[in-house]
Amino acid sequence: MSERFAADWLALREGFDAAARSPALARRLAAALPARPRVLDLGAGTGSLFRWLAPIIGRAQDWTLADADPALLARALDDIAAWAAARGYAVTDRGRALALRTPAGTWRVGVRVADLAHEVPLDGQDAVVCSALLDLVSADWIVRLAARLRVPLLACLSVDGRDAFLPRHPADAPVRTGFRRDQGRDKGLGPALGPRAPAVLQAALAARGFTVASAPSDWRIAPRAAGMLAELVRGHAEVAARRLPLRRAAIGAWQAARLRQVGRHRLAIRVGHRDSLALPPA
Repeated sequence: MSERFAADWLALREGFDAAARSPALARRLAAALPARPRVLDLGAGTGSLFRWLAPIIGRAQDWTLADADPALLARALDDIAAWAAARGYAVTDRGRALALRTPAGTWRVGVRVADLAHEVPLDGQDAVVCSALLDLVSADWIVRLAARLRVPLLACLSVDGRDAFLPRHPADAPVRTGFRRDQGRDKGLGPALGPRAPAVLQAALAARGFTVASAPSDWRIAPRAAGMLAELVRGHAEVAARRLPLRRAAIGAWQAARLRQVGRHRLAIRVGHRDSLALPPA
């Protein structure tokens, strides 16, 4: 998997991810799992999904964080240890694994470097989870995953195209067009699905007899969240200009106007996502 993400970006977005994900779907997943579930987190990054979901599962559990980037996995162990210590949990560091002793039981966390283009280590798991991953993969990748999956899947924060920059701007349309084209770029797992990911996932798993439920999990970035707003503005402008070079001047003007709005606390952004929970046939 060739796409890489900076740890600073993952840290910036973590609070917005946590606020957006669906607790109702997470509780349904927890109810479907055995007493001590083994959970595989695909594209785990720095472990933000563990920090959100483990307390909802709320009992002894074993996690494997799988990612292609060993530096992110090392950061994940550090961040999880610090997060646990801040909550008063005793932490045992076993090199490439942690044991967190919590009031709800021991939570074990290990890491595995895995290029998801070639390796999805499903064996021995009771659940598969991911966050902000499936819009980066291809339809073929999801079909192959569905063919092998025998356990519940919780896929959080797949983009669905319901984006809005408020207030509107005349150059929103070319920025959106360029950004959508970039979302379909091959990121190492085939032509990326982008906003089609939730529908493709549901169709592929329903065809295998899974029951699939979904819920909106939108980022709602308020005017005071200047750092996140500025990052989204710059990111949208950069990829849109790369995809639409003849509109570069208009897109540059859009970026400048939007950053002025950020500085004046006059911009808000909604990024549409969906969470999906798939439960296997009884």
